[in-house]
Amino acid sequence: MVESSQARVLQVLGSSAGGVARHVAQVAEALGADTEGETGSIVQVAGPGSVRDVVAPVGSAVRFTAVEISDRPGPGDVTSLRRLRDLARGADVVHAHGLRAGALVIIATRCLRGAPPVVVTLHNLPVGPRSVRAVSFVLERLVSRHADAVLGVSLDLVDRARQQGASHTGRALVPAPSRPDVECSTNRVRSDLGVPAGARLLVTVGRLAPQKGLDTLCDAAAILDTAGVSGGVVWVVAGDGPLREQLQGRIDAERLPVRLLGFRDDAPDLMAAAEVVVSTAVWEGQPIWLQEALGLGSAVVTTDAGGTREVTGDAAVLVSVGDAPAVAAGVVDLLTDGGRRDALAAAALAQASTLPSVADVVGSLTDLYATLRSERGRADQTSRARPSRGIG
Repeated sequence: MVESSQARVLQVLGSSAGGVARHVAQVAEALGADTEGETGSIVQVAGPGSVRDVVAPVGSAVRFTAVEISDRPGPGDVTSLRRLRDLARGADVVHAHGLRAGALVIIATRCLRGAPPVVVTLHNLPVGPRSVRAVSFVLERLVSRHADAVLGVSLDLVDRARQQGASHTGRALVPAPSRPDVECSTNRVRSDLGVPAGARLLVTVGRLAPQKGLDTLCDAAAILDTAGVSGGVVWVVAGDGPLREQLQGRIDAERLPVRLLGFRDDAPDLMAAAEVVVSTAVWEGQPIWLQEALGLGSAVVTTDAGGTREVTGDAAVLVSVGDAPAVAAGVVDLLTDGGRRDALAAAALAQASTLPSVADVVGSLTDLYATLRSERGRADQTSRARPSRGIG
């Protein structure tokens, strides 16, 4: 039986491009918001020093300990394992985010006397060369078979964990962002971008990386360029990443109606000004930027990738991953049918109101932690009650 509803929770993450770190920061702060009451948790976060400013910025109440967890195995893992083992000794629950962090936590805690239960949240589908996917497969098996609970940000990740042997699985809730503030009018945005009068504005937000399906984006743009859309289209992409040079080369060579804007801090203004917001991703978890688009009442065309459908419901035009003609057809349909576009925008606002809140996430995790602590307590009592057996 759990003596107190207040749990000492250690959140662990590895190197992050930002999304996972922001999620951990939000969850850690929310879980610990009532530490002086009866329902809050005492939260500590462990992760690379590079994520400190995201997870525990100046003024934050989140306690942070630097533990270097990179995206690849290395000699530094020995030191990281020792530090994680020391931190886990004082925890009631350890919650790791990502395969690498999850695997290290499991190895670090397995030999601990009275080890705390371990929760692992899977945030991404393993992608990359065959060698990388092979290593990820091994880590998936380790996490799935030895974590006390495995959560996935999309149902396909949950299914993978279950197939690998996880006995306690569930969907990890990601808090929806509050409705973004729009600071510039549509006319101002179009003018600043130099969009010609009468042209139709399409917007995509995302890192320029393989996961975002940029080849599909270019293929769809080429189709749209010859589709006879009145006024033509201007497709802007807000974001930066390793594929920028390659992508720009194709845009220039094929004279595609696509503009790479680089990193932007005004993505809500761009999406609010767009006739259509488009995602061509190969895989997504619970894409925050599409949640923002729904909150803005944007008309959305997106690939049915990973957990995208779980976010959009019926409030978007969903097409198969990699199907550039279907992406283009969905865009043309919305550009030529104002009634359909307006109906989808209204559906987007309605869908946004159903997305998980921070309170939903905290409630879900608090219940899970309490359940695992109770199960571990009963298991420990059973183990102590059994007569010891000698070795003979």
